[in-house]
Amino acid sequence: MRRDVSDGEHEDFRKLVREFVAREVVPRYAAWEREGRVPRSFFEQLGSLGVLGMAIPEKYGGAGREDYRYNVVLQEEAARALVTLGTVRTQLDVILPYFLAYADEAQRARWFPGLAAGKLLTAIAMTEPGTGSDLAGIRTTAVRDGETYVLNGAKTFITGGLLADLVIVVARTSTEPGNRRAGLTLLVVEDGMPGFTRGRVLDKLGIKVQDTVELAFDEVRVPVSNRLGEEGAAFHYLGRNLPQERMTVAVGSVAQARAALDTTVDYVRERQVFGKPVASFQNTKFELAAVSAEVEAAQALLDRAVLELVAGELSGADAARVKLFCTETQARAVDRCLQLFGGYGYMAEYPISRLYADARITRIYAGTSEVMKVIIAKSLGL
Repeated sequence: MRRDVSDGEHEDFRKLVREFVAREVVPRYAAWEREGRVPRSFFEQLGSLGVLGMAIPEKYGGAGREDYRYNVVLQEEAARALVTLGTVRTQLDVILPYFLAYADEAQRARWFPGLAAGKLLTAIAMTEPGTGSDLAGIRTTAVRDGETYVLNGAKTFITGGLLADLVIVVARTSTEPGNRRAGLTLLVVEDGMPGFTRGRVLDKLGIKVQDTVELAFDEVRVPVSNRLGEEGAAFHYLGRNLPQERMTVAVGSVAQARAALDTTVDYVRERQVFGKPVASFQNTKFELAAVSAEVEAAQALLDRAVLELVAGELSGADAARVKLFCTETQARAVDRCLQLFGGYGYMAEYPISRLYADARITRIYAGTSEVMKVIIAKSLGL
């Protein structure tokens, strides 16, 4: 169906990304999966293309175009090629917005050129072993001592934590009885700070090229000059970026569901069963027709939400609706497509098996489907 999200500049960017992915990512992707991460040199390549600095002001080496639609194109073109870009979307869609919104002038001068060039990699450390989606329950502490904070605690499931040069850590700097959300602060921990250690790389079901690690902080002295924004305001800051974070998951979900559909259509046309192409059976036609209809519905919902996000009008409840619908649609679509591959769909050599494994996390991270339903229910006055 016709889409009206992009303009000519976005489509020029799409062509650039499509060519880059085909040339630089697809031939190396299997090796990246085996290694469990993409190499640092890949980020520098993206930096030299200007991809990582699209939203960063020109004075720091970026393009000064804070338009989420470029991020959408990046995800769509990776999915189209049946690959992912490791932690790139986390860096651009989830972490960079905090730097753009809350970094002061001195911090911008220190960090933005490296971020734009792909020489500084980032992570955000929110989740703890006992908190999950309950950010107000964070136990990592940061105690002010003169011009530093003394940071202690542990974080888990940290995307990109293995290679990160800058880690935004959510820590508790004070406690207010009766208000669990108050007293959280964003501190930027830099690679090499004494007491900052990286634990084991977690072995996941899917998203193999996206490293996920445990981090520990033992008496780490973080300069006050590394604080993002105001002390105690982190819960509010995190809430402001959640709609975009959830949209990022939804964008990937729809793009990967469409990729699953396309690769399955190609497969069933070629695969012979009982002397006939799998595509000739009515069940195949009906299954793929249903998947196509659901993907188009999800795309229409998503495109409307992307435009609202760009306009600064997307509500938290609507972002939850989009994430819930798109990720659940992805799950159904990929499962039905894998079924049409038969036993081959379970083999790692076929991309549909990776699409299936990668899809499972989308209903969990950035807020589980159950959390999305709670948010939606609240918006209904329930």
